[in-house]
Formats: sequence, C-alpha cells, structure tokens
Amino acid sequence: MHETLSKLCGIDEAGRGPIAGDLVIAGCILDRFIEGLNDSKKLTAKKRESLYEEIIQNASYHVAKFTPKQIDDNGISWCLASGLRQIMDVLRCENYLFDGNTTFGVDNLKTMVKADGKVAEVSAASIIAKVTHDRDILKEALKYPQYQFEKHKGYGTALHVEMIKKHGYCPIHRRSYKIKSLINRLF
Repeated sequence: MHETLSKLCGIDEAGRGPIAGDLVIAGCILDRFIEGLNDSKKLTAKKRESLYEEIIQNASYHVAKFTPKQIDDNGISWCLASGLRQIMDVLRCENYLFDGNTTFGVDNLKTMVKADGKVAEVSAASIIAKVTHDRDILKEALKYPQYQFEKHKGYGTALHVEMIKKHGYCPIHRRSYKIKSLINRLF
C-alpha cells in the first residue's frame, strides 16, 4: 500500500518577537476549504478562536513549541529550524510553504512573504500558532499576575518593560533578548 501525500502543508509561527513565553510553530494540511481564513494578526481574537476550532476538526496539523530556556540556550534560528524539521517529519506532504523569506537552512521548504494572508494552509497554520501561543501566555498570566501578560502577550511593550523593572525577570522571560532600557539595570 502506498502512502498518499497531500499537496501542501502551510507553516507559520507565533511568538518570535516577544521577550517572554514560548515560540510556537504550526504546520497545517487542510482537508477541506474553510471560509474566512486570513493572517491571524488581521483577525479578532474571537474570530481566531472560532476558526481554530474549525481548522483542527478539518485538518492534519502539528505544533512545535520551544521554551524561553531553549531559545536562550540555542538561539531563535536554531529553534525555528528544529520546529520546521519536526513539522516536516510529522506531516508527510508533497510541498511545504513557510511564511517569510528564509528557510533557516531547512531543505525542501519553500517560503513566501505574507503567505499567511495569501495561502489558506499558511493562514490556518498562522491561526493555530497564534491561538496556541496566546492561550499559553494567558495561562502564564495566572501564574505571574504582576507582569500583566494578558495585556501584552509577552511583547516588549512599555508596560511589560516597566513590570520587569519593578519585579525583575520571571521564569518565562527570554534573557537572551536584550532590552536597551534594562541592560544597565539587570546585568
């Protein structure tokens, strides 16, 4: 019996830029057309949640996560490459398309800038990654309420930096991400 391969696996990430929380990379092969897919950043949280449920019921998908410690120890590029390879190992497909302009050295991977708004499978992966990332950071907000993660999702906003100045780093902060206003204060 021969393994049937789908035509396209879309891949996107969420959490590359924040100074706290996990990096989440998702791959998605859609089983059917889903109305309303778009770049996750262009959708409301409510719409993302609704589409997420529809996607996971009508797709094959895989999520790779990397902790702040893994990011600090290995670098964000290593984590991205490892996540891309993991998705390609788990989701067997003819073609893989990653949102962006670099493959991070991963073979047999195509890239496209803004694919998350142009290609349904990448849009679906974008939504899976973003919803997963946001759900995870909201759980962390309950553990570390003083940082107000629910307001900034781990990004280096003025509020977040102010909370770090006041409380120091917590276990989900990426210490390898240097914040100019904190360099002389914490190091």
